[in-house]
Amino acid sequence: MAGNDRTSSGLHGSVLDDLGASITSGALPPGHVLSTDRLEGRYGVSRSVIREAIRVLESMGLVSSRRRVGVTVAARAAWHLFDPRIIRWRLAGPDRDELLLSLGELRRGVEPVAAALAARNATPEQCGTLTGAVMRMAVHGKAGELEAYLEADIAFHRTVLEASGNEMLAALTDVVAEVLAGRTRHHLMPARPEPAAIRWHAEVAQAVQAGDPEAAERAMRDIVREATQAMLTPPEPPPAR
Repeated sequence: MAGNDRTSSGLHGSVLDDLGASITSGALPPGHVLSTDRLEGRYGVSRSVIREAIRVLESMGLVSSRRRVGVTVAARAAWHLFDPRIIRWRLAGPDRDELLLSLGELRRGVEPVAAALAARNATPEQCGTLTGAVMRMAVHGKAGELEAYLEADIAFHRTVLEASGNEMLAALTDVVAEVLAGRTRHHLMPARPEPAAIRWHAEVAQAVQAGDPEAAERAMRDIVREATQAMLTPPEPPPAR
């Protein structure tokens, strides 16, 4: 299955992604015992590659390993749900809508608060980063360049969380980035982002720079509400050519 030009690291990543997606989708249910020998045959890789993939899955709470029992798929309650890779796999799985609702509620509880704190704590450099990110979002949004728009959007939200000055909020940057990336990856974005969404990002940046916590929080609530609603009611796919 694997070509000779593929590195051990590449093989490990491929096996990890496939097993992670299978576990988070329910294809490998809780209690299922994973056989190292069978996995070697299934993926056509060495035992060391399988062991490394299992080690990472165990560190994420997706499996547990016990003597005389083996490697067992864990229940969802044991998963490290904030791990960006788990979020990525679940967004590609059958419980995407459930996860989007959960993530939307998380963002509503976190990002408006972070924006208000950023209005009190942001450095001049962070204010400049926010303004630059909004300018890039406007340019790439108008051009329909979704990957470039995503990069700017992630930079914006990452900066707001970091500018909050709260290390716990800042620790959620990768979670929010994965949600934003998933929206683009799974075609939950319109061909051209909503102008209102870009305007709200600009309002957050302006409020942070002006030191206005209430305005920053209000505009961020608008952003998160629009994003959550849009992901749960994705745009119609473009007509086939």
